[in-house]
Amino acid sequence: MQKPIPQRGGISRRAVLAASLATGAATALTATGAASAGAVPLTGRHPLSGDWFAAPPRSVRPKFRWWWPDGLVDPVEIAREIDQIADAGFGGAEVSAVHHSIKDKSVLDTAHHGWGSAPWREGVEAALRQAARRGLTVDLTLGPSWPVAVPGVTPDDESAAQELAYGRVTVTGGTTYQGPVPEPVRVAAGAVTRRTLLAVQAARVEPANATRKETGLDLASVQDLTATVEDGALRWTAPAGGDWVLISYWQRGTAQQPESGPHSAPAAYVVDHFSPAGTAAVTGFWDHSVLTGTMRRLLRAAGGAFFEDSIELETDSLVWTSALPDAFEERWGRSLLPYLPALVLDKNNQVFAFDAQITRQIRHDFWETVSHLFNTHHVTALRDWAHSLGMELRAQPYGLQTDAIASAALLDIAEGESLGFKNLDDYRCLAGGRDMAGHTVLSCESGAYNGSAYSTTWDRFLRTMGGAYAAGVNQTVVHGFSYATAPGVSWPGFAAFSPYNGAPGYGESWGPRQPTWRHAEDIAGYLGRVHQVLQAGTARADVAVFRQTGYTATGIGASWFTATGVPLGWTHQFLSGPLLDLPAARVSDGRLAPEGPAYKALFVEGDFFYGSTATLALADARKLLGLARAGLPMVLLGSFDQALTPGVPGENETEQLRGVLASLLALPHVKAVTDKSAVGDALAVLGIAPDARYAASSTLLNAHRVIGDTDLYYLCNGKHAETVKPPVAAIDHDVTLHRTRRGTTIPYLLDPWTGEATRIGRYTEDGDTLTVRVTLEPGQATVIALGGPGLFGDRNGDRQHAVDSTADRVLFTDRGLVVRATSGGTYTTRLSRGRTVTTTLPAVPGPTTLERWRLDVQDWQPGTQATDTDIVRRRLTLDALLPWSQIPELADSAGTGRYRTTVSLPADWTSAHGAHLELGTVSDTFRVTVNGTRLAPCDRLHPVVDLGGHLRPGSNVIEVEVATPLINRLRVSQPSVFGTATRQAYGLSGPVRLVPYAQSPVR
Repeated sequence: MQKPIPQRGGISRRAVLAASLATGAATALTATGAASAGAVPLTGRHPLSGDWFAAPPRSVRPKFRWWWPDGLVDPVEIAREIDQIADAGFGGAEVSAVHHSIKDKSVLDTAHHGWGSAPWREGVEAALRQAARRGLTVDLTLGPSWPVAVPGVTPDDESAAQELAYGRVTVTGGTTYQGPVPEPVRVAAGAVTRRTLLAVQAARVEPANATRKETGLDLASVQDLTATVEDGALRWTAPAGGDWVLISYWQRGTAQQPESGPHSAPAAYVVDHFSPAGTAAVTGFWDHSVLTGTMRRLLRAAGGAFFEDSIELETDSLVWTSALPDAFEERWGRSLLPYLPALVLDKNNQVFAFDAQITRQIRHDFWETVSHLFNTHHVTALRDWAHSLGMELRAQPYGLQTDAIASAALLDIAEGESLGFKNLDDYRCLAGGRDMAGHTVLSCESGAYNGSAYSTTWDRFLRTMGGAYAAGVNQTVVHGFSYATAPGVSWPGFAAFSPYNGAPGYGESWGPRQPTWRHAEDIAGYLGRVHQVLQAGTARADVAVFRQTGYTATGIGASWFTATGVPLGWTHQFLSGPLLDLPAARVSDGRLAPEGPAYKALFVEGDFFYGSTATLALADARKLLGLARAGLPMVLLGSFDQALTPGVPGENETEQLRGVLASLLALPHVKAVTDKSAVGDALAVLGIAPDARYAASSTLLNAHRVIGDTDLYYLCNGKHAETVKPPVAAIDHDVTLHRTRRGTTIPYLLDPWTGEATRIGRYTEDGDTLTVRVTLEPGQATVIALGGPGLFGDRNGDRQHAVDSTADRVLFTDRGLVVRATSGGTYTTRLSRGRTVTTTLPAVPGPTTLERWRLDVQDWQPGTQATDTDIVRRRLTLDALLPWSQIPELADSAGTGRYRTTVSLPADWTSAHGAHLELGTVSDTFRVTVNGTRLAPCDRLHPVVDLGGHLRPGSNVIEVEVATPLINRLRVSQPSVFGTATRQAYGLSGPVRLVPYAQSPVR
């Protein structure tokens, strides 16, 4: 973090980044309409109508990552695919040149149809035109594939990505080395023809500083020998005693190209992400070679975003840029060169080390400098350029040891990913930057499962995203949608990642090639409604966790909160030092950022990235002291009375830091603990409780947003990371929720699948909280809104609700408050105003297992062309439900199946009766029709359908349409690629039960 070391000219890194962050936040607030046109205003009252939830606009609906084979596309087909995406209920697409599946790139005719070529531009213009007609947005990657690269840059250019390679020679004390400057231990990439010798040093080997992988050196012994080099050689005599190392440092290009290239002619090379020259190469190529007048007009009208994937700079050495030595000295007031031995890398491994503490501090200062250059010259510069075109910048600001939390505050839209993120705290890092800067959207690249092409189920996708939404994600970019075809591809068409090294690749190629596409509108509706809720108003989090090192995609969470607090209902986000300089970083009524996330407390612990050492930058410590004196409660975990600076301290800086922290720790609402198990007790002593509370540890996750005086709670029965075992179990317990509204407050249940918003019939109130019962299957999610009477078109006014009942359920319907049970009899209900009433329900038939079905299958098989599908129809009668893999006629089938059965109900069946259809195991997507009426979409993770109002005495016809992935067919049609895949258990496996109930109004 920043320290108040005198600067040598210019202004401090903290001041530069703070100004940039403040500018970015202001820009984001003025550009909110473009970023998320469907988002609800941040403040004030808002009439949440039924349509607001039931029919979310295109602007909040999920998007696709749309993979093109560079410019080998037909504008007519491009427009057709935009229509396919729109017809399925999605909100847009991101054009990405990705074709890992095509081994022989020559078939793509890069010279004439490369990325950025005229055909590519014509395809983009066709996409933008059709998207405008259909109300979709189209985003564009800044270069082909990733990382960012553009044609015209060569590896030796100043604008190209650079590295600092090192060479070494051991010299015994008292002997003389005479010879060439040590060559780099790693040879340069073949396309690199130039290199610059930055420095040559000698350092004495100090075994006491060695680690398992690093050679120990004595910092005080480092000598600069650069001036002694003549014609590429040097002569040097090592002082007597011990061994010495001669180290050379060579600056050169990396010659990295974007993934799976070439994509263009001339070939594109990755740009320097830390210099103005690198960014100018990108913007210059767009301005002069891509952005025709027509495209500029289309982009400005579209209101989309430029996109940058994660920062995957590949080098065996240290990432570098020419300005690093000067930037380091300007920022820290000392030369970078004596510290270089502790920084150089060999295949991502540190090579040398000084004393452990000074080594940690040196590396901190170096990466803080790199972070400053990245956020200033890359993120901010690209964002401002995008704004000049009426566009925004969406990016995945991680992959290096840079401050991604600060980057998220600068970006219009920060993005994470379900593949690379190890747990939910990785999302919470980006969410902290987003919310402190006043942005709305946190995006996610979703569903990129390794080796799962054509076997990914929407079930798996939804389980993955459930927890991500609770951690702050509110936009989904589905991975992905492939352009229809490319030379030499096989059925069912071009797929960006399959085959991948001869096997199934990453993620799916969704679209009409998938049988489940006929049900994709249901998925899009569900995701859109979740996004609508999670982009409304402002996000709230209970606690801000201060992180001294702000990078993410690490899987490193927060002590106590991640493992213990979250299962009790606590929510948290991460902040890094630069966020404390934002306008939002103020305290009112004990809340940090009161108009935003309104954190109730700040939690500070040792830096996990550096051995959990209790560190704080002096500037940050002073900021924390100011916030605490303004009334913000804090909990510090660790020996902060003996804290160290994260970087190399200036004169008396450590003593100053400890003096500030002594003042901080002396405040009554600042608690210091030395054991993480005491954090919860410290919060309780401070009188701080979470907005959502569970009586016992639970797998329930929650996200809280406030719009006006209405609270929106997203609840998901999920897990902290996909790799966590054992699997999540169903939950059924009370949840106590804080309410913002002071008058009559009513809870509503919002069903993201159907779009229905209904008043909850049974709950209790206590002061500023309401307690409701929550029952969720693994991965299942729901939304509860706490607001005034009449929200979502509710007409029950301030009618009494139930606080207890012997019935199975109490709910509000169009007939008012009713009780429901699966058995007839008399039930007692206690109402909110103290009265106890009884209700008699008629006799109810017992549950019935539906075993005999007629099954009509449309079996998808390869056609004569790669994009053609032949349909083979099969008709079976089943006496018992089995997955298709266990039915000989269907073992290798994929497609759709329509199950049909008849149920007879007794003559005394009345309008007081209903039934639930429990489908049991069903894969993948499905729809239910009863007596010719197709019902609303059903929760894929809880396949139970309420048939109330659709059944009648006598015969009733029930149909279940199921659609499957394609893997079972591809196993036999393309065994060379998919033959190793396991045959999957698709279809309706049941058991399927009809469970009748009766209900009657409470009088």
